[in-house]
Amino acid sequence: MTPPDSFPLRTIWTFHAPTQLVFGRDCVGQLGEITGRLNGRRVLIVTDPALVDAGVVDRVCHPLKESRVEVEVFDGGQPEPPIQAVDGAVEAARAAKSDMLLGLGGGSNMDIAKVAATVLAHGGSSTDYAGDQVIPGPIFPLLLMPTTAGTGSEVTAAAVLANPETGSKFGILSNYLRPLAALVDPLLTVSCPAKATANSGIDALSHAVEAYTAVDNEEFPLPEGESTVYQGRHLLGDVLAEQAIGLIGRFLRRAVADGNDLEARDGMALAATVAGLAFSNVGVAAVHALEYAVGNQAHTPHGLGCGLLLPYVMRFNAPARPQQMARIADLLGEDLAGLAPPDAATLAADAVDRLKTDIGIPARLRDVGLTEAQLPTMAETALGVHRVLRVNPRRVTQEDLHGILQSAL
Repeated sequence: MTPPDSFPLRTIWTFHAPTQLVFGRDCVGQLGEITGRLNGRRVLIVTDPALVDAGVVDRVCHPLKESRVEVEVFDGGQPEPPIQAVDGAVEAARAAKSDMLLGLGGGSNMDIAKVAATVLAHGGSSTDYAGDQVIPGPIFPLLLMPTTAGTGSEVTAAAVLANPETGSKFGILSNYLRPLAALVDPLLTVSCPAKATANSGIDALSHAVEAYTAVDNEEFPLPEGESTVYQGRHLLGDVLAEQAIGLIGRFLRRAVADGNDLEARDGMALAATVAGLAFSNVGVAAVHALEYAVGNQAHTPHGLGCGLLLPYVMRFNAPARPQQMARIADLLGEDLAGLAPPDAATLAADAVDRLKTDIGIPARLRDVGLTEAQLPTMAETALGVHRVLRVNPRRVTQEDLHGILQSAL
């Protein structure tokens, strides 16, 4: 890790996380005790039909019912969730007179639960809270449990929804979105199919890499009077991001190849969570700005889009972060013997390219149906995602974004 004395420790940064984080196999068994301690008596589980069919919801219901907690299930979750899914969860919670929400699933289900908890507490609709630090105060009591290892949504301050009326996604950023408790049970990820394991795992890598290579905290370009959850790179973020990158390098291929490899599931569950803690405080950058644009055009899963774009953005950012890129290469298993940091840095993106190939992530934008004619529009769209582009270690122009997309085509 970069030595602490290389950091401008005179700057002030803060670190936010869930009130409680519980990690480990079978920690789902603690759900009843945790819910009771938080005065939850009527819980609405926000999930999706696949997890109902796989028996995961029953497994989660069991410790709740044993603790005499009343449970209702809303299974309207879906990938790239539209605002209507939040409306459905809110209606279900009100009908059941729930006093707590439990988001169970991948990032989509957890994001639905986060925004539903916001609307239940403050009224209005999902779109009222779009942007950074718009939520006015604490949200409805919320617990989160992931069944994939990637988004880190169980510990983050972000939610992303799709607005069918505009045909685009929008983000909500607020530290109020972090739950009262996050329970990360790696055994709940065993049912995750190989393709979803790959998409979510490479998403976690993009979170860790962008946090590790972000603009420094003291240089974070935040205009006076503006507030944001992101703060730029700091020492604690680096500690977490390094751990995540190393774990992903060791375990992602194994988790995709054999979903019953429990050691790999443990490693990836931990990687996703610590990457979430890192990026949700430090920030994500150009990969995510570009993914919003790519996802709007190609309708690809978020993790797949981030993974596809990641090495191309890394090559663009390498001149600004040679030491960090060299360390990423090392953490991903590259042999750096005898190489100076600028030369070693070039191996980081190459290592990600090989990882993508091994787990089945498309190599190029043309592989997901995009054409050169679409690139200018996507570059313009990405340029508008200011809240993440200002985290990038290199300042980017629309021409830069077009060039990255061109290199990825």
